[in-house]
Amino acid sequence: MVTTQISLVQIDNYGPWTVTPEPRREVDLQTLQSRLYADLCQAIGREGGYVFFTRFDNMIAVTNGLDLEDHALIQESIGNRYPVSISMGVGVAETPRKALADATEVLQTAGSAQDGERREILGGEPLEVDRTAEDVRIAHFDVVDVTGTYTDRVDAFETFITIEQGYAALMRHMHREHDSLSFFVGGDNIIAVCPELASERYERAIEHVAREAGVDLQVGVGRGTTAHGAGMAAKHALEACRHNGTRVERTIPADD
Repeated sequence: MVTTQISLVQIDNYGPWTVTPEPRREVDLQTLQSRLYADLCQAIGREGGYVFFTRFDNMIAVTNGLDLEDHALIQESIGNRYPVSISMGVGVAETPRKALADATEVLQTAGSAQDGERREILGGEPLEVDRTAEDVRIAHFDVVDVTGTYTDRVDAFETFITIEQGYAALMRHMHREHDSLSFFVGGDNIIAVCPELASERYERAIEHVAREAGVDLQVGVGRGTTAHGAGMAAKHALEACRHNGTRVERTIPADD
């Protein structure tokens, strides 16, 4: 049975901090956000997790394999090296959407994201670390022949618009229809954290994006104990799509 652990990472009191004692330079804020995201990717990635930047002041992580002590050590490290602190809520459920809702409730119950008194909140009940390869499902989508169709034929911004439209169509469809969380991760790549879905559901998602945005997708689906294991399995399945000329492929778990 799929059991996804989601951690919501929220910068504490970030909005007021950006304008106190006066508005800070945008380039400095962008630098801080990108470095914080990179550090979280590295810290959570070492434990087999994935982090997605979403709005940067809010980041969403798949943290199967991490307990509360692991989260607390990450909080401490960030607090020691940055002028801002982070709060983290953990949720566990059969669908990523429900797990994120539970993680969000942990932080919302503790107070507003712009409450200067709410700092380094950590709550929720993580899974036991030792689990099975059935826990996490990762679907790795990309655009069929993006280089030949877009990159080498139209200007970079037109390509960016097209890819973003495809991402938006897929993100909405997977969230509304399948309680999944989908994230653009650069280039033409979208990673979706999913419950257990039949291959036909992925076929329908691809057909939906083609109708809505005119973007042709393919997807590899993997499972694993952690996001890393499931994600590597999904990457291998995506390579099978490219080799076989198929739209949906699945593979056995890669080593976590």
